[in-house]
Amino acid sequence: MAPQAPWGASYNCRFTSPPPITLAANSPSTAATLALIADDMREVDKVIAARLQSSVPLVGSVAQYIISAGGKRLRPALLLLTCGALEYKGEQRFNLAAVVEFIHTATLLHDDVVDESTLRRGRPTANEAFGNPASVLVGDFLHTRSFQMMVEAGSMRILQVLADATNVIAEGEVQQLMNTHDASLDEAGYLHVIRSKTAKLFEASARLAAILAGSTPDIEQACADYGQALGTAFQVIDDVLDYDGDAQEMGKNLGDDLREGKVTLPLIIAMQRGSQAQRELLRNVIETGSADELQPVIAIIRETGALTATRDAAAAQARLAMDAAAKLPANPYTKGLLQLAAQLLERRT
Repeated sequence: MAPQAPWGASYNCRFTSPPPITLAANSPSTAATLALIADDMREVDKVIAARLQSSVPLVGSVAQYIISAGGKRLRPALLLLTCGALEYKGEQRFNLAAVVEFIHTATLLHDDVVDESTLRRGRPTANEAFGNPASVLVGDFLHTRSFQMMVEAGSMRILQVLADATNVIAEGEVQQLMNTHDASLDEAGYLHVIRSKTAKLFEASARLAAILAGSTPDIEQACADYGQALGTAFQVIDDVLDYDGDAQEMGKNLGDDLREGKVTLPLIIAMQRGSQAQRELLRNVIETGSADELQPVIAIIRETGALTATRDAAAAQARLAMDAAAKLPANPYTKGLLQLAAQLLERRT
């Protein structure tokens, strides 16, 4: 029997992949899904623009720089789609969608400083453009602005969910820092980090929609389960693309994780499956963070089937997300959530 990943994905591809639903930019499903929340997203953009205002010019400059770089806006989109699935149309959804985007953006600002990153979304990172101090402090501004907006929601439950999520994200980032250059990191340790630093905000975004809609505990849990599984799949695929993506298409450097000493699932599986010589090379590269060996590392990851196994793990999470979404009311928004889970497996950026 093949070894099982902590999240239930098997390496011998016994997992049955979701139906081939994609959200490519020119597909009918994309147009239909985006149309569902297009007006809502415009309202969220208005809130973001208004709440980025500050009497300190540098705050607005740095915040606008990273916000205007675009990005997937997955977390606010998730909140809005889930609100639609639960038939909640209140104004609070716009403010809270902006809040989760602010929290995410603050994390990006801090991450790029910690990782000494120079490129994001195809252009210099904020720390490269404005310096580390400005990036850290504006990240702090976005965190505190988001907490001001949480308080305005007037709900201790909402405040609790977002405060807990923000704390877990911070813990996940610190744990990831502790795991740097650790060639002994296993799948359970990896999963703990990505569920904390990435999936937790997805989980919170979907849970917030259920709270706004006054849903039953079972529905709220289904939303949270969907968000956690979706966020986990998103991060696993992101880690695949660091070794199997296109730098120009992604807008960031290939092999950044390796340079930063981050031990992700492709490396973990390759370490498990590789020959002694391959494991020794991987261990040395992980411990030194040498980018000079990127191509040999990619070759080992391919030869050991680690990329396929990692995609299988992401597919298992996508299926869990779809199973959770299937518990929500049947409507076009829920269909959009199902499509979103399937589309993550096909993404290249």
